[in-house]
Amino acid sequence: MITPPYGEVILKTGTRVFDSAALISRALKVASGFQQMGLTVNDSVAGLLRNDVAFFDLLEGTALAGVRYTPINWHLTSSEIAYILNDSDAKVLVAHEDLLNKLDSSISSDIQVLVVKTPLEIKAAYNIDSQPAKAHYEFWESWLAKQADDPKNVSRPGSLMLYTSGSTGKPKGVKRISQPLGAQKIYLEGIGKAFGLRKHAKVVITGPLYHAAPLGYARFATQLGCDMWLMPRFDAEGLLSLIQEQRLSHMHMVPVMFYRLLQLPRPTRDKYDLSSLRSVCHGAAPCPADIKRSMIEWWGPIISEYYGSTEASLSCAASSEEWLERPGTVGKPLPGVTLKICGEHGEELPTGMRGEIFVRQIAAPDFDYHKRPQARRDIEHNGLVTNGDIGYQDTDGYVYLAGRKKDMIISGGVNIYPAEIEAELLTHPNVDDCAVFGIPDVEFGESVVAAIQPSVEQETTAWHIRTFLAKKLARFKIPREFLFLEQLPRFDNGKIYKERLRDDYMSSITTTTVTTNSI
Repeated sequence: MITPPYGEVILKTGTRVFDSAALISRALKVASGFQQMGLTVNDSVAGLLRNDVAFFDLLEGTALAGVRYTPINWHLTSSEIAYILNDSDAKVLVAHEDLLNKLDSSISSDIQVLVVKTPLEIKAAYNIDSQPAKAHYEFWESWLAKQADDPKNVSRPGSLMLYTSGSTGKPKGVKRISQPLGAQKIYLEGIGKAFGLRKHAKVVITGPLYHAAPLGYARFATQLGCDMWLMPRFDAEGLLSLIQEQRLSHMHMVPVMFYRLLQLPRPTRDKYDLSSLRSVCHGAAPCPADIKRSMIEWWGPIISEYYGSTEASLSCAASSEEWLERPGTVGKPLPGVTLKICGEHGEELPTGMRGEIFVRQIAAPDFDYHKRPQARRDIEHNGLVTNGDIGYQDTDGYVYLAGRKKDMIISGGVNIYPAEIEAELLTHPNVDDCAVFGIPDVEFGESVVAAIQPSVEQETTAWHIRTFLAKKLARFKIPREFLFLEQLPRFDNGKIYKERLRDDYMSSITTTTVTTNSI
C-alpha cells in the first residue's frame, strides 16, 4: 500500500501535536473516504482552510486517492471563491467553519461540504467569534472517524491545482500532471535544496499554505522528518518569541514579513535569542535592497533568496554572500533549469540585455491551465515557459529582475518598468509600502501612478516624493499622480493586487487623487 511520504515529523499547531503515525492514519482515512464517495482522477477536492492539520489531511489524502487538491485563498470574496469552486469542478469542499459563513448561498448544491471546526489558536489570532455554520453540514473530525484506513491503490498519486492570483483577469488553475512517486521525490529534493532545508530541522510555517511557496516548503519539510510549527497568522514579535522558545532553525518568509520585523523597536528585537537559526529563505515578491541588507546584518548571512513561479516551479537561488556581492540578483539557474532571456519575437538576447524570462525545470511536473489549453500554449516558446517577468543575466549567469511584462507601462512609446520606480520609492524614509501602475492617457497612451502607504512619522506630500525621485530617476519615469492610502491591498503571500488599485483609481470611489505639478 502507498503511504504518505512523512518522515519522523511532528506537527504542532496551538496545543495540538500530531506525530507521523497520526498524520499517516488521517491521510489514509481521507483517501478511503474520498474513494468511497466515488471520486476519481479527474475530480477535484477544494480546501478553504487556514494553517491547520486539516490542510495536510487533504494534501496527502487526495494524493493517495488519486484526485486533485485545490487550495483556495481564503482572503478572496465569496464571488471569487465561488468562481474557483465552479471552474475547478470541485466535488467536495472542506472549509473552516468561520470561512464557510462568508460563502452564504454561493456553494452549488452539487458540492459536498465538510466543516472543520475553527481551532482556538486561529480564533485568537483573527479575533473570530464562535459562530456555527449557517447550514447543516457534517464536521470533518466526525466524518474522518467513520472512515477505514485502507484506500485502494492508484496507478498515480493525485495532484495539486493551484490558482494564479488573478491580479490581471480571472485566476487560472495551474493543473499539475501527476508524477510517479520516484520522480516526485527527485523533484521535491531539488526544491528542498533551493529552500535550504535539511533532515530533522525545526521548521516554522509563517505564511498561508494555500500559496505555492509555503506549501512547497512544508511538503518537503514533512519528507525530511522535520519538527514543524504552524503559525496561524504571522506576528513579528510572536515569531521571535517562538524561535527562542522552540530553538527553531529553518523558515520560509516573504519580504513584507522582513519589513514588519524591522519595524519592531530595537529593544524588542534585541531581547530574543535567535542563535538557533540556520537557514531562512524568501521569495514570492521582490525584496527592497535596504530591507534585505538590514535583515542580513541582524540575522547574519543565513538568508537566501529564490526565484520561481507557480507554473515553472523554482528556477534560481542566491545565498546571502552572492547577493551582497551582486545586490539585486535572484541568483543563478538551479541544476536542471534552462533559462533564456528573449526578445519580442522569441530571439535569445545577448548578456546584459533586458527581455522576457523563459525557463524550464526538467525535474518539475508538467502543467496545463485547467480548461484553457490555448493560454498554456501562449506562454510557451521552444519548450520553455514564461510568467511574464522581464529581466537580464550578467556575464556570470546571475539573473536580475526588472519588472513584469503585464505591468510594463508604455508612455509616449517608451517602456517603463514599475519595479524600478518602486525600488526607489521604498528608499524614501516616509514610504512604508508602494505600488506603481499605468492608467490610460489620451496624449501619451499611458501615464504612471504611484500608490503610497506613508509612515506616520512625518507629513509627506506628492511634491516631496516627486522631488526625491527627481534625483534618482529619469523624468519620464516619475509618477504623474499619487494616491495616499492607509493600507495597500497586500495579502499574506506578499503580493500587491494592482488590478484592484487600478480599478479603485479609475472608479475614484475609495481614494483621493493628488495630481502633482512639474518641479
